[in-house]
Amino acid sequence: MAVFRVRPDRSNLYGSISAEFDPILTINSGDTVQYSCFDAGWGTPSDEGKRVKPYERREKIDWGHALCGPIQIMEAKKGMTLEIRINEVIPGPFGFTSAGKYPNWQNQKLGLTECDELNLEWKLDKNSLLGSTGVNGRKFSVKLKPFMGIHAMPPEEKGIHTTWPPRYCGGNIDCKELTKGSVLYLPIPVDGAYFFVGDGHAAQGDGEISCQAIECPMEYLELTFAVNKEMKLELPIANTPNGWISFGFHEDLNEATVQAMDGMLNLMGDLFNLDRVEAIALGSTVVDLRITQVVNGIKGVHAVLPHGALKLA
Repeated sequence: MAVFRVRPDRSNLYGSISAEFDPILTINSGDTVQYSCFDAGWGTPSDEGKRVKPYERREKIDWGHALCGPIQIMEAKKGMTLEIRINEVIPGPFGFTSAGKYPNWQNQKLGLTECDELNLEWKLDKNSLLGSTGVNGRKFSVKLKPFMGIHAMPPEEKGIHTTWPPRYCGGNIDCKELTKGSVLYLPIPVDGAYFFVGDGHAAQGDGEISCQAIECPMEYLELTFAVNKEMKLELPIANTPNGWISFGFHEDLNEATVQAMDGMLNLMGDLFNLDRVEAIALGSTVVDLRITQVVNGIKGVHAVLPHGALKLA
């Protein structure tokens, strides 16, 4: 199997998602791609490690997150499943988090739109996996758990699509569980897949409550792609170091919850040969429902079945 390297430049960076863009690579199922990635706001480290923005955004196609892509996968056909194995995720030297002022729904409900915007600048240590920042004269640190917020293919509708929402075929999922060692399974919406990746996060809590995690460039990201011709999915699932995950996406949090639960019932049925009533009864003892994010217009919920939580006696 072949290994390819992608370094971000003007030819392979887009702020939107489309199958109409020329592929930056054409690969086969089983191949691996090694990336460096800009942060979501089009920032990258200079030679001195400072954040710089080397490219002007193009008006019609660069309004969103900075994504690398698209990658065309030869065997990928609409209706199949793309397996994305996340082999490594190493953050760059800096990150940022903004909060307040912006009139998103949570700031409006919490009375934060009248506050001055706060911008945290994080120093990230890839070796210790610790991040540090200063707030009001005090220093705070957090453990890093790096992941990519966006693994995406364009929906089947033609045209240029925004990077902001999560979709059935991937997108701005923002799930903190998709770390090194995870396998993400996405329904393939278009022949060739046309895969994009970006929106690096050094750490995030479930919900991404301020509207941003620790947004960061990625020094190194390694993904292996495989086309599964037998698996049929309506929404993404994942097998992570912590457990199996099913996802739901909808403007209404209840609807997103039902979708995530439905996916988990199907998954438990496949894993343990259970009908849906048996699965929900057993699942009620071990499955966790979590709010993935509430900030992308389309809200996310994920259901988690921890590895080893349910065993055959």
